[in-house]
Amino acid sequence: MVAIALGLLSAGPTVRLSHAQQRSAYEELQAFSGVLNHVRTNYVDSVSYAQLVHAAIDGMLRALDPHSVFFSRLDYEKLNAIERGELAVTGLVLEEVDSAVTVLAVAPKSPAARAGILPGDRLVMVNDTSVAGLSVRTLELRLAGDKGSKVRLRLERGPRLEPDPLAVTVKRDFLQARSVSVARMVDSLTGLVRLEDFGPEAGKEVHDALNRLKGERMRRAVLDLRGNPGGSVISAVEVASEFFPKGTVVFRTRGRKRDVDTTYVTKRDGAFRDLPLIVLIDEHSASASEALAGSLQDHDRALLMGRRTFGKALMQTTFFVAPSGEILNLTIGHVVSPSGRFIQRRYRGIGVERYRALAGKGGAGEDTLQEYRTDGGRVVRGGGGIAPDVELPKPPPLPVWWSVAADSGFDDAISDSVASTLSGTAPARVAWLTARDEWRTKLLLPFLARVRARLKVAAQTDSALDARLAFNLAERVAEVRWGPDAREEFVFRPQAALGHIGRLSGLLAPPRH
Repeated sequence: MVAIALGLLSAGPTVRLSHAQQRSAYEELQAFSGVLNHVRTNYVDSVSYAQLVHAAIDGMLRALDPHSVFFSRLDYEKLNAIERGELAVTGLVLEEVDSAVTVLAVAPKSPAARAGILPGDRLVMVNDTSVAGLSVRTLELRLAGDKGSKVRLRLERGPRLEPDPLAVTVKRDFLQARSVSVARMVDSLTGLVRLEDFGPEAGKEVHDALNRLKGERMRRAVLDLRGNPGGSVISAVEVASEFFPKGTVVFRTRGRKRDVDTTYVTKRDGAFRDLPLIVLIDEHSASASEALAGSLQDHDRALLMGRRTFGKALMQTTFFVAPSGEILNLTIGHVVSPSGRFIQRRYRGIGVERYRALAGKGGAGEDTLQEYRTDGGRVVRGGGGIAPDVELPKPPPLPVWWSVAADSGFDDAISDSVASTLSGTAPARVAWLTARDEWRTKLLLPFLARVRARLKVAAQTDSALDARLAFNLAERVAEVRWGPDAREEFVFRPQAALGHIGRLSGLLAPPRH
């Protein structure tokens, strides 16, 4: 068949195309209408035109890319109410992946995060009702409600064929709508800013955070974009403007229509354009966070540390569809870094589930062959996502029994009891940050003993998982004994970054020839 196809392609302009290839748009629509009517009148079960048309639209969009989506005006208005903070939520961001409702992201400090739910978990039931056949938008609305009300969730984790079940109870709450969640000094010279997303005020929040840290004698900074799913491209440009001189290209967008082709540049000199900077990224950094990271890397403005980003950099816009005003979020362009790199991973020819599974793993091998150059001449490559300058290891995944134990309160019980025995002094707080032996003996070992006894599971661990579990338990101790500020200091203490920040000028220098 391949030889025949090649022969047809090389036969020249006299070759006649098949009738199917010549069919007009009108004929194609007639074929669709014919199938629609046959299904509507002859299918074994009763189905409405609305069901069929919406399913056809969903299938059409799925054939385009993994991110274009269609939903009703009513759902759109309710989702806007959630975004405005008028309904309490669980903190879950859901997406359908090969007919499974999958957790795309978990908001930090949210009820879902406290319950131990993780990205990649698949939602199976809500309050003893199966989610089969329900859209992601419907479920997001169902998960919202009054503050303090509870919702029982049943999930699966791990392989689809042999999943580990998980059941948790989540108490709905209002989430703080701020893009900057942490802004603090991590040593006498280094400030840390944690950017959760690119909300409408992200640029101002980053500026205010850095300005405050400058008043605390900050001389260098770490910008944490790990887990940042993106947001407004305008906000990304505003954040970038803090670190660049006026007129710097942040990124470009390219699409079929001329008005999509835009070059985004900074409109002012950044207040922190000379501040030594490290940026932390991982496989959950997506969209606007990737565009910002790629720009800072292309201009040799910051050292990127962590793991390759997700690989999503598509420009989308909202269209209102007549006659009922339904909503279409459609991809209209790609985001390109200043050096010319496409950030978006390939998605054609692979299922959505595989597309999600490849987050942070790059794209097709041939995409990485082409070299691009930063302003200083360093080699960077495409291939899907933004690869860091310094790779950091990925932490081990948390097992299902950890989430079950967290839902049962085992972790809090152990941590809270240890917190009550510690001194509330500043020296004790500082000592706890590095007391790994105490974390193990006072927290991890009693926790594992309780899990094995109460849940009747083996709870097997290795050294890497031991370290992560002990850290999670010690984090709770810090918050209970010394308050939320101590927890932030505990969690966002970028030791690996601090080891490189003193050598930034050399690491970002042009290559020697």
